[in-house]
Amino acid sequence: MSAKRLVIGGRVQGVGYREWLIAAAEALGISGWVRNRGDGTVEALVSGDAASVEELLRACRRGPRGAQVTSIDEEMAEAPDQPGFRRLPTF
Repeated sequence: MSAKRLVIGGRVQGVGYREWLIAAAEALGISGWVRNRGDGTVEALVSGDAASVEELLRACRRGPRGAQVTSIDEEMAEAPDQPGFRRLPTF
């Protein structure tokens, strides 16, 4: 099991990034959450088997149509308490 906290920078708000990430995470069986941040980045907690988490990270570098990802800061994290993948309010 692998869990990571991501902060994704670039043109990632206003382009459907959160909805895209929810769909991508659910397709891979990943638990966690995603939210916009006040500084224009998107933050996510992703947790699942290591191969699926790495596959999601590769996809996050591309993002949905219209997104321009310029950076992804990642750090190891604790797995979420709840199963499934959800959207949290802006932080």
